[in-house]
Amino acid sequence: MKRNATAVWNGTGKEGKGHLTTQSTTLNKTQYSFSSRFEEGIGTNPEELIAAAHAGCFTMKVAFLLNAAGFTADEIETRCDVNVEDGTLTGSHLNLKAKVPGVSQEQFDTIVADAKTNCIISKALNANITHEAVLG
Repeated sequence: MKRNATAVWNGTGKEGKGHLTTQSTTLNKTQYSFSSRFEEGIGTNPEELIAAAHAGCFTMKVAFLLNAAGFTADEIETRCDVNVEDGTLTGSHLNLKAKVPGVSQEQFDTIVADAKTNCIISKALNANITHEAVLG
């Protein structure tokens, strides 16, 4: 399996602007700029996209692991916050809330820990990955 995305940038790093397009075109010339990355401007940024990728990958891994253990979640919601310090992504924190009929807390905790370690994006990140998980 291969996936791709394309970035186009015009101008200087601070005054320029760019856009991102993904293979699926879910992002289709989606704008990004200095202000959307380092301030609060309109558009996306690479760090936000890493957070979205990590939240999505982890959440799907939890669903697969629950299914393998004989459970189906009613809902799994994950927020991912990434930390950047001195130009390095140093951490990713996953905050998970799930409704899973029949699963015990111990089973749930084991599955969440497995997903945190083994989802593709966790494996790709060279960062401290932490999590909180609420079963309700």
